[in-house]
Amino acid sequence: MKHGKKYIDSVKSVEATKLYEVDEALSLVLDTAKAKFDETIELHVRLGVDPKQADQQVRGVLVLPNGTGKSVKVLVLAKGEKADEAKAAGADFVGAEEMIQKIQTENWFDYDVIITTPDMMGLVGRIGKILGPKGLMPNPKSGTVTMDVAKAIKDTKAGKVEYRLDKTAIIHCPIGKKSFGKDKLKENYDALMEAIIKAKPAAAKGQYVKSVAVASTMGPGVKINAKI
Repeated sequence: MKHGKKYIDSVKSVEATKLYEVDEALSLVLDTAKAKFDETIELHVRLGVDPKQADQQVRGVLVLPNGTGKSVKVLVLAKGEKADEAKAAGADFVGAEEMIQKIQTENWFDYDVIITTPDMMGLVGRIGKILGPKGLMPNPKSGTVTMDVAKAIKDTKAGKVEYRLDKTAIIHCPIGKKSFGKDKLKENYDALMEAIIKAKPAAAKGQYVKSVAVASTMGPGVKINAKI
């Protein structure tokens, strides 16, 4: 992959092998985020677990103290009273069978999150093969299959993030935008790291947190001295 002049300049200011303290790392990431748009700042955490083992999964959700900086469109699949609750709580789209058909026949994906009531999961399951690969399938563990649709919408709009291991035992998760500044990013970083540490599986042996890094959308990664 060929990198532009801004990226090459940014790389020069980051020592690839150095472990930076959190504040310094975030300052560096902000300094090297030189794109013309408001870049997302992501946290990457490599864990000492085996993602192939069911008892070593690390997954959870939390509402970041300062949100994600992203405007989230929510589709709620519900009927009757729950559909009315969803509309009142600010859902962008609300419906039932007609919405599922729209996704099936029109390949419609003009939303970021789907929230549904448990009674709708039989219907939602029919489009699991469409939603699954896009990471849109509702799941009780992530709080997107619930009877309390109003709270789920509120949390999602407030900046709820889901963190989970990928196949290489790394968690990738946004902690905000460049425009947040260092202090707000640090608050979000601390909250997410605390949640990941609390989620340590009982079956995990040895060093749990192997490495931590932060990076902007277009900038280089900066390694953090996590001291864990």
